[in-house]
Amino acid sequence: MTRWVGTLEHLGISQLRGPLLVVRDVHGVGWDESATIRSADGRVRHGLVLSVDRDLAVVQVLEGTDDLGVEGTSVVFAGEPTRVPVGEAWLGRACNGRGEPVDGGPPVVGSGTAAVSGRPLNPTRREPPTDPVLTGVSAIDALTTLVRGQKLPVFSVAGLPHLELATQVAAQATVGGDPFAVVFAGMGLTRPDLAAVRDALAERSARGELVMLLNAADDPVVERILTPRIALTVAEHLAFDRGRHVLVVMADMTSYAEAVREVSSDREEIPGRRAYPGYLYSDLASLYERCGRIRGRPGSVTLMPVLTMPAGDITHPVPDLTGYITEGQVVLSTAAHAGGVYPPVDPLGSLSRLMRKGAGPGRTREDHLDVAAQTMACLSRARQVRELSDLIGEDALSGTDRAYLAFAADVEHRLLSQRVDEARAIEDTLDRCWQALSLLPRRELTMVSEDQLARRYDASGASTGGAR
Repeated sequence: MTRWVGTLEHLGISQLRGPLLVVRDVHGVGWDESATIRSADGRVRHGLVLSVDRDLAVVQVLEGTDDLGVEGTSVVFAGEPTRVPVGEAWLGRACNGRGEPVDGGPPVVGSGTAAVSGRPLNPTRREPPTDPVLTGVSAIDALTTLVRGQKLPVFSVAGLPHLELATQVAAQATVGGDPFAVVFAGMGLTRPDLAAVRDALAERSARGELVMLLNAADDPVVERILTPRIALTVAEHLAFDRGRHVLVVMADMTSYAEAVREVSSDREEIPGRRAYPGYLYSDLASLYERCGRIRGRPGSVTLMPVLTMPAGDITHPVPDLTGYITEGQVVLSTAAHAGGVYPPVDPLGSLSRLMRKGAGPGRTREDHLDVAAQTMACLSRARQVRELSDLIGEDALSGTDRAYLAFAADVEHRLLSQRVDEARAIEDTLDRCWQALSLLPRRELTMVSEDQLARRYDASGASTGGAR
């Protein structure tokens, strides 16, 4: 053995298995420790210690083990977990999943470094989420309001425009006049998707409000495991040390979970449901629970993970476990997409459990919570009427029932549908709710106050010709 800069170089490589490298005769090496791997031709790669058993260490090679051989390969352990620089130098930069620049700029440097593994926020130091993050997307802002410090996932299926929705939210989200930043973590994206994301987010990036970490589908799979951790580490520093409110958008978490499954298989671990490792729940929680607000510190980290449900199965392990950890969900609908609605959100399948913490008087508008509840109740009734209409025909419906069908069509056309580059103010969004409600008889609106009806319903009805 020789030494590199005072650190021991290990030449005892006993096995290469997928992205994993097994080193023998190691001492004093710990779990999650970073490592540098040098091949026989002098090329350097980076790794992470996954497990240590007596004198054997299993190292996950982030760039993969292609072209590595047992002979001539050496490993140096850093003696500490993988760390990245932190600070505002990340803003405006585009990097790969390991944090290396892909925008032609110099390496990101900071005033300090932080371990990418991080840790969930201490529950005793958490402040409850409060105040909204307005996305400019009516379907979210009106009916499933995102709150600062919340975890609100988007559930989708392959073929739906979930990536377009994720980039739209990242491009136009705001928190009023408070300091704000967005961290976008893309995982397993195709090259055309990567180009589309960079184009859609170019303006916000140029303003120095955005960090992009982009892992391509043809990048090493194990890099995907590191990408969201770097994103959250950068976001935590911007929020809790620099006082910004930070929105972290992560797409696609199903690609991340598949990377976890693949590495688990390479480690020959006992599989659980659908061959995912039994620790998938705690692994996802170790990411999701890093968002929130800390008592006595400025800023917040808000999380919007996007995931695709294989075959639309909401009981699949990834959406199932995500649902246990997070505070609601935004569900995309194939039926709405087939009807030409963008974004194809299913309002009745979506929920923000913390919406009351971020909407209403002093936050959005005084009528927001009531008009949202009334809109959801009327949509539920409209769905029942539609099912009845399919049985007996629309001609057999009462006038009130036909008004509910007109209301649902107007919500779909006026409220839910918008352009991918359209950012709507919350006042415009709520006015659209009232305009749709004006198509219903006034007696049907029992969840809004008489004062709100007098000020909003009549004005909307006059402009839209709504039913009385």
